[in-house]
Amino acid sequence: MADHQHDTLHDAADHDAEAYVHGTMTIEEQSATWALFQDLAKWGSLIIACVLLFLTLAFQPGGSMISGLIAAVVVGVAGYFFLKGGKKAAH
Repeated sequence: MADHQHDTLHDAADHDAEAYVHGTMTIEEQSATWALFQDLAKWGSLIIACVLLFLTLAFQPGGSMISGLIAAVVVGVAGYFFLKGGKKAAH
């Protein structure tokens, strides 16, 4: 059989992997990025829902822009209070 030579290129990486202790890495940046993503996703979804509601009611046959605007504002205000409410868990 072929004799495998020890690869010295990976020695430093192997040492780092063995020296790693689970739970010691600081994750403040990852936590902040995840929180930003969640905020953008929830508020962006509310904005998209309001815009789609307005466009649907405004441009349907027999619809009006006023009714679409009123419905979009009502959903926007209700969504604002729904999404803003709640306690944030401290980590």
